[in-house]
Amino acid sequence: MSQPRNRWIVRVILGLAVLMFVGVSVIPIFGAFNNTTSANRNSATPQGNLASTDQKTKLQDEVRGYELVLQREPENQTALKGLLQARLQLLSLNQGDIQGVITPLEKLAQLNPERTEYGVLLAQAKQQIGDKEGAAKAYRTILDTKPGDLKALQGMVVLLLDQQRPEAAVGLLQDTLNNANQVNTITPGSVNVVAVQVLLGNVYAAQKRYPQAMNVYDQAIKKDPKDFRPVLAKAMLFKEQGKMTQAKPLFDSAAALAPAQYRDEINKAAMAAPTPTPAATSVPATTPAATSKP
Repeated sequence: MSQPRNRWIVRVILGLAVLMFVGVSVIPIFGAFNNTTSANRNSATPQGNLASTDQKTKLQDEVRGYELVLQREPENQTALKGLLQARLQLLSLNQGDIQGVITPLEKLAQLNPERTEYGVLLAQAKQQIGDKEGAAKAYRTILDTKPGDLKALQGMVVLLLDQQRPEAAVGLLQDTLNNANQVNTITPGSVNVVAVQVLLGNVYAAQKRYPQAMNVYDQAIKKDPKDFRPVLAKAMLFKEQGKMTQAKPLFDSAAALAPAQYRDEINKAAMAAPTPTPAATSVPATTPAATSKP
């Protein structure tokens, strides 16, 4: 896979989080890697080296402490969460490895099946180490019981695109939409149809299947005219095609419909230069990064 496409996959993870009003639980892990460069740069001076060394020592002591607790109480969730957080912070300092994060995540996901963010984090961590089968299994475990879970759907779509299987991604989302009425009848609100439609449209747009993408966005707008997400997605698609005359009124409409905390970012996206990346046709170039803590 080319480097531009790799960058686009990360942009999907970050960008669609805003479109779907969900925080992406993998961000602590991606943030750990993204912060490595800045951490190393900050430690380039003697004072920085001292601060970094002190921080590493403190975190390593915390890890050992949590490990001792878990030897006595392997299901102590306070210790498991503390161990996970400490190891994530060590990753941000270029210490340790992803496997150290996977171990507590597996336990937390097992102990908290209703907390799907642990399963999503586990899947993304497995994907980072190249265990794509393990990542897919973790996502399916969530989707088998919660077929409309947006974090798991989003993660599974990104995994399938990473494997260059766009038709499988489309099929997953179409099946989710086809079953939405039945699922929502059993458990109201389980599937956010507009959010899934936006994600499906983005997959089409990534494949340059612009008519299909526009059709799905229009369906989403018709379903909920007050929802800014499909309006914004459609605006971004026009913009990526260089059709600013069509894009501008949609950006204005999206900003008017969106909650206040998203309006500045929408306006920035409207003014930013179109991104030349081939596969980034419908993903906002500038989005506020959602964060979540384990």
